[in-house]
Amino acid sequence: MNKREQPAAVPVIEAARGDVPFYKEHGFHHPKAVHGLFRRVKWAVMAVLLAVWHLTPFLRWDRGPGAPDQAILIDLPARRAYFFFIEIWPQEVYYLTGLLLLAGLMLFLMSALAGRVWCGFLCWQTVYTDLFLSVERFFMGDRARHLQRDRQPLTLDKVGRVVAVNAVWLVIAAASGISFTLYFGDAFQMLRDIATGQAATATYVAILVVAGFCFLLGGYARERVCVYMCPYARFQSAMFDEHSLIVSYEAWRGEPRAPVSKTHDFQGRGHCVDCGACVQSCPTGTDIRFGNQLSCIGCGLCIDACNAVMDRFGLPRGLISYDSSSNLLAREQGRTPRSRLIRPRTLIYVALVAAIGGTMALKLAFRSDTEVNVLHERAPLYVQLARGGIRNGYSYKILNMAAQDRSYHLSVEGIPDARLEVIGGDTGVASTELQAGRDSVATYRIYVSAPPGASHGARTDLTFVLNGPNGKVVRTTTLFAGPAQ
Repeated sequence: MNKREQPAAVPVIEAARGDVPFYKEHGFHHPKAVHGLFRRVKWAVMAVLLAVWHLTPFLRWDRGPGAPDQAILIDLPARRAYFFFIEIWPQEVYYLTGLLLLAGLMLFLMSALAGRVWCGFLCWQTVYTDLFLSVERFFMGDRARHLQRDRQPLTLDKVGRVVAVNAVWLVIAAASGISFTLYFGDAFQMLRDIATGQAATATYVAILVVAGFCFLLGGYARERVCVYMCPYARFQSAMFDEHSLIVSYEAWRGEPRAPVSKTHDFQGRGHCVDCGACVQSCPTGTDIRFGNQLSCIGCGLCIDACNAVMDRFGLPRGLISYDSSSNLLAREQGRTPRSRLIRPRTLIYVALVAAIGGTMALKLAFRSDTEVNVLHERAPLYVQLARGGIRNGYSYKILNMAAQDRSYHLSVEGIPDARLEVIGGDTGVASTELQAGRDSVATYRIYVSAPPGASHGARTDLTFVLNGPNGKVVRTTTLFAGPAQ
């Protein structure tokens, strides 16, 4: 195929000249299958990620009697999440904030070290697009055969192949949607309920939504998601520097490019034979010879394609390489390339990751399994008693995150001779002994009465002291309201 017949290269060339708007539809791009190191790595990463996604819900973890034994579970009815030995309650949503910060910093670190390695190998859009493309090639043939079939008139064979491709895509998408729902309940039971039609309506809706997006984005949107929809492509270049490893074309060696002559003479010309293999193999149709572009996801398939061409003509590999611009310049100038993984940018990212990760780990290691929330009543703020005393009301909640029932003793500090009255449970009797069931929140209504002159005007600090088993003490300071003096 000559240069004029390469539709995938046209958007890049025209965009470089500024002749077309940013977005222009050019139909489906059918990447050419390649073989090589990067293709093997992509297959291995795909296998691992898909195995993790589909098999993880079936992992078991013993948490004792009465607790779920699924290793990773988001239990919406019980309002908590489990990750192996870690149990997260709604009150601990700050752990989610920490995870999001860690994910962002890890993305920045990966970009500074190895460019868009996330996009090229780890992103779910990339994984499922690769999988869907392999199914498409199985039924429709590789790039040349697929393009030939596209130009042929509609036949029974062609319709059958298209139906088969979409049917397999739907099966893959449905499996993805089902696996998603298994993280929100017991995987074995949910799988049986889904298969027998006994699952909740919300479960089937979730499967349809996830499967639908998987089918559309992986099967039909494909490279459009990476080029036009993903925000990461817009700012990824800001994370690179001259030492970041990115997919690069060595123009000093490849130019001037030209089709290979019959004599295979490369004297006075570049090593690029203008075969278009790099563009044809690219999942987004990017011509890397025009330099780093937002549409390049850094998968390295163009490197495998170019290396195969270089082998065919007995030329050195690496015309397209996964290397830094600093090393490319060094080779052009005849200097020895040197990779610099440790530099200020990467050290800052590593320090931030270590700080946030270490803080979260320490918080998890030393967190208390009892938490208290006190809410002062506002209507009324206080009540004037007949003998001149002041009474305030509070809502007192005990979160018992332990796997057993617990008894607590409650007292107050900060107001001399204050009288504590606790109303709670089914009996409605006053007591300073509080009970909290396992993995539950116990709520009590509390009245604190201060004798005349014990409070200090409109606001006095009051501390609730909760003594639990094993000498654990939880102190919570709030206000005690009274008339202004």
